[in-house]
Amino acid sequence: MLLARINEKKAELENLKQLRDLSGGLAAQMQALEEKLSMLSDGTEAVAAVLSNWHNVLRAINMASMKLPKPSQEYGDEGAKGKPETEVPLPQTLVRIPVEQQPESIQTPGGSGKRNEA
Repeated sequence: MLLARINEKKAELENLKQLRDLSGGLAAQMQALEEKLSMLSDGTEAVAAVLSNWHNVLRAINMASMKLPKPSQEYGDEGAKGKPETEVPLPQTLVRIPVEQQPESIQTPGGSGKRNEA
């Protein structure tokens, strides 16, 4: 009876060792998954930032297009009759103007262009 109990405990110990090894492998896989998910999360944030800017870009294009004069119906007929077409005026070029200066771009009194570090 004592020998049977010892054999049961040995089998239980072997099962626990296997469980420990499998748990270690699972923990390593979960760690790798966590690293991949954090990388994916960073990429998702970058994509979200780009997509959020598209609204502003499209709105600026729409505003510039509103200033464009609409070609008249006669203008479309001229091209069909073989008369030389005049060019449709394009909207003004949109230029991005920074509103705040970056600390790196602030000129020092000596004109070196480097940041003044104190």
